[in-house]
Amino acid sequence: MMVAHRGACLLVLLLAAFLPPPQHAQDPAMVHYIYQRFQVLEQGLEKCTQTTRAYIQDFQEFSKNISIMLGKCQTHTSEYKSAVNNLALRVERAQREIDYLEYLREADICIESEEKTLAEKVLQEAEEEKKIRTLLNASCDNMLMSIKSLKIVKKTMDTDGSWMKDAGGNSAKVYLLIGSRNNTVWEFANLRAFMEDSTKPGPRKLILPLSWQGSGQVIYKSFLFFHNQGTSNEIIKYNLQKKTVEDRMLLPGGAGRAPIYQHSLSTYIDLAVDEHGLWAIHSGPGIQGHLVVTKIDPDTLGVEHSWETPCRNQDAEASFLLCGVLYVVYSFGGQGPHRITCVYDPLGTVREEHLPNLFFPRRPRSHSMIHYNPRDKQLYAWNEGNQIIYKLQTKKRLPLE
Repeated sequence: MMVAHRGACLLVLLLAAFLPPPQHAQDPAMVHYIYQRFQVLEQGLEKCTQTTRAYIQDFQEFSKNISIMLGKCQTHTSEYKSAVNNLALRVERAQREIDYLEYLREADICIESEEKTLAEKVLQEAEEEKKIRTLLNASCDNMLMSIKSLKIVKKTMDTDGSWMKDAGGNSAKVYLLIGSRNNTVWEFANLRAFMEDSTKPGPRKLILPLSWQGSGQVIYKSFLFFHNQGTSNEIIKYNLQKKTVEDRMLLPGGAGRAPIYQHSLSTYIDLAVDEHGLWAIHSGPGIQGHLVVTKIDPDTLGVEHSWETPCRNQDAEASFLLCGVLYVVYSFGGQGPHRITCVYDPLGTVREEHLPNLFFPRRPRSHSMIHYNPRDKQLYAWNEGNQIIYKLQTKKRLPLE
């Protein structure tokens, strides 16, 4: 009320300031009118004050209710948060259990897979061993014991070359292939005609349509097999009777990428014949200087099997196979003595510890070719232009387990 009264007084003073000064005595009616208007204003102000107080009281009540509701919401929020946290813990625990069960399942699968892989590997190895035993049958069970003696059959002026008999037939003919790159084959009627140039009739001259590379040629069942010059891995099968190329093949496995013997750099593929048939000795991809032996079907020129051997080409000069066993000849610096210091048997019955020291009769230079002939059980070799025969002594090797 005091505020309203003061407001009315101020309003009166304000109006008095703007009203024109009275020229005569105040009119009582005008004063009464003004007074009534002030009363009306005071009543309006009082009503406004009451309304404001009511609004303030309602707002205070509303604020109190809101505070109560917020408190309840906070309580509910804490409860909900606690429930959510508990639920999250339960979900996390369930996820860990699921992960553990999944781990156990995968472990079981891995164990089953490993067991299956191991069983397949064992089965594969058994099949492989069976295949190798069938391929290298027990019809030949000899192992080399010594190189007994040598016989220099002939001497030419050529450092490299090869000479041989047919390793798979009964013919007495002798063949001479001079040089590491050539296409001329000399055919002699027999060893006597080969040794004595004056023997009549003279040798027959065969001109091949292709040239050979290296000193790794062999003659097997009236066919000449040789590495085709200018190719890395092509083997030619030449019919000596018909004088035609019968067949050809590409030897797989990285063959022909490098010389296989340190002391015979012209030979990239060395072919060989033993009691089991036709072989190729060569290098392989990713094999650091180790020799690879590959069994070849002489009729179809198909690869029957390949083996990576532990025998290195460093200081090697030649190699040959006897009863399916690889014997590698080494010399240091290309000088004698020449000895066999690495042996590889795919069947595992012949090991280096089973062998005596296998020395060749001393020759001044390394061999450019040593080939075994299963018909007469002798080695045919070429050393500094000398055509040599080495006699061998063998014994029975251990039986297969």
